[in-house]
Amino acid sequence: MSTADMAAAPAAHATVEAAVRAQMSKALGGRRGIVEAAVPTIAFTVAFVATSELKPSLVIGIGSAVILLLLRIAQRTTPQFVLNSLVGIGIGAFFAARTGDAKDVFLPGILYNGAYAAGMLLSIAVRWPIVGFLIGSVTGDPTAWHSDPALVRLCSRLTWLLMLPCLLRVVVQLPLYWANQVAALGIAKIALGWPLQVAGLAAMVWVLARGRTPIQPADPPYGPEQPA
Repeated sequence: MSTADMAAAPAAHATVEAAVRAQMSKALGGRRGIVEAAVPTIAFTVAFVATSELKPSLVIGIGSAVILLLLRIAQRTTPQFVLNSLVGIGIGAFFAARTGDAKDVFLPGILYNGAYAAGMLLSIAVRWPIVGFLIGSVTGDPTAWHSDPALVRLCSRLTWLLMLPCLLRVVVQLPLYWANQVAALGIAKIALGWPLQVAGLAAMVWVLARGRTPIQPADPPYGPEQPA
């Protein structure tokens, strides 16, 4: 995709890199969204370590997410990221309630990160890196970026950086899951959650900061329109 092809971008960004940064920040919900994603896991883990009781710990974890949701509603701000957190802890609670094993709270997250990492690796292998579609969401054309080899390479590097936190979570948490280490799983999930995501995003921002691919309006195909 040439820089002229970015003319239809609905958002006002000076560069391709700025557009990708903005889309990534929007997808994560900023600092508040990251914190809201971590709170239910922290609440569940602390409660389980303190009580060794599954059901009360699940109630506390889900209850913390509900409180955050009600706060969002009261403030009339978007509940999207709290809902994501609530769905995540809810699915984990469902798994654990069915098996009666507290470690299964963490199983959906492990499976999700494994699937996400595999999907991103596949997208890189077939040269349609997932981050490229962030650019597509800005330009209004989901696939035009793929015609520019330089953008494909950039998006591949960014997708690697986005994938590595997911892969690391699986590598660390899966052995803990097999070893039935519930407290260690909770600590690992928190430590490898937003701190690792922030580190990954910092690396992505560093890569993006090195580039200055301008978004410029396209010239008319036959040159400037002449006055009648």
